[in-house]
Amino acid sequence: MPLVVLIVGMFMSVLDTTIVNVALPTIQFEFGVGLEKVQWVATAYTLTLGVVTPASSWLSDKVGARRLYILCLVGFAAGSALCGFAGSLEILVAFRILQAIAGGILPVVTISILYMIVPREKIGMAMGMYGLGVVFAPGVGPTLGGYLVEYVDWRLIFYVNVPVGIIGVFAAIATLPHLPGREAGPFDVFGFLTIGTSLFTMLLAVTEGPDWGWDSYTIRLLFIISVISLALFIVVELEVDHPLLDLRIFRYWAFTNSLLLMAVLSIGLFTVLFYIPQLLQEHQGLGAFESGLVLLPEAIALAIMMPIAGRLYDRIGPRWPAVIGLSILAYGTYLLDQITLDTPRETIMWLLALRSVGLGLAMMPVMTGGTSAVPPDKVGAASAFNNVVQRTAGAIGVAGLTALLTSTQAQTVADRSGLMPVGTPLPQVGPPGTPALAAEFATYQQVQSQSFVSALDEQFIIVAMITAAGVALAFMLRSGRAPAAPPGEGAASALA
Repeated sequence: MPLVVLIVGMFMSVLDTTIVNVALPTIQFEFGVGLEKVQWVATAYTLTLGVVTPASSWLSDKVGARRLYILCLVGFAAGSALCGFAGSLEILVAFRILQAIAGGILPVVTISILYMIVPREKIGMAMGMYGLGVVFAPGVGPTLGGYLVEYVDWRLIFYVNVPVGIIGVFAAIATLPHLPGREAGPFDVFGFLTIGTSLFTMLLAVTEGPDWGWDSYTIRLLFIISVISLALFIVVELEVDHPLLDLRIFRYWAFTNSLLLMAVLSIGLFTVLFYIPQLLQEHQGLGAFESGLVLLPEAIALAIMMPIAGRLYDRIGPRWPAVIGLSILAYGTYLLDQITLDTPRETIMWLLALRSVGLGLAMMPVMTGGTSAVPPDKVGAASAFNNVVQRTAGAIGVAGLTALLTSTQAQTVADRSGLMPVGTPLPQVGPPGTPALAAEFATYQQVQSQSFVSALDEQFIIVAMITAAGVALAFMLRSGRAPAAPPGEGAASALA
């Protein structure tokens, strides 16, 4: 039961990162604002997550993991309710920031509690269940959000968190063991400011780069500030007595390797979650709910594979689940290169499900193997780094590939237009007498869609190559059961 309670809270916080995206057009229409403004409903949440996550480990030590988890559930439910009540876009964005403060801490404190209450020999299975919140929630978010937006009310995507949060609070009080805080030392203000600035400016740059222009002065300045702030953060953390995030954790190669692999897996997960809905809704004419249904088998495959991957980890270690999973993921992504405008939805569904088998098989063994390699007192810092890497790698991957896709699509449109001879007959659009401009526009739209799919296929090849490169790193993971826990380490486990 304690594990179930943790999974519910984790699932709720991660679900909100994708469920809101399908509601943005409806929110834009209701508040009468432009697309560049309504995007801040999602952007503000992402930026806040990046800023608060590094402080999660220190807060867990200071307040106590159990108490912090309960406070975050209360805060997340309250923030969700306020988002549902918002009467303007500005108020909604402000409440989304409040919601994200709790949402950014929940994943980190969840991992910390999980490692405190689960015996080491069962940690793989526990992490497999935990993984339902990490990757199943983003997969099911578009389906649930699409249904609520299309058939009920967009505000329900926030209200649905309130009863779940309330039930989670009472369940946590009743089932989670007492987990007191420990000596955390003074708060590392300079470390928090530098890493917060670095993550904020970097995430803002990659999020707004397509709209503000990648070569614009503002975007370049944001990247420069991010790099300088990161360098300052490294200097500060290596000098202070009580660092916010102990960078010496990177001495453990197994953990560092797992972060590299998590970056590869995050790029594979979030790029496809970003592009496939665009293809379905903008170029194949599906609604939000229909598009979500196409993604549903992917989420179901993840839900099935996560516990299986956990059991395999406990028995044979992370190496072979990760190697096989990444290989399947790379091959499934490569097959997406065959998608055209006329590809049946069923084909897309099964290709996505195939990818999810590999993703579900690899992700939790990779994360668990890395986190298990660090001392117990550094699990909170390891979890914070994991969450930062997942979010930043996904954001950078989507931003970089989107910039390349936009450039490729524009060039393809220009090339195909240049090959069209002057006087080429245009298709008949509408009843006789319809202006020729309508036919020209329809032809242009068709060329745009074909060019988008052509450019998208190239992006899938790139993602497949990145994933295939991760297979080499996966061979460096540990093979075999985890080493026995040091004497006395299982004390917290007995509390469960």
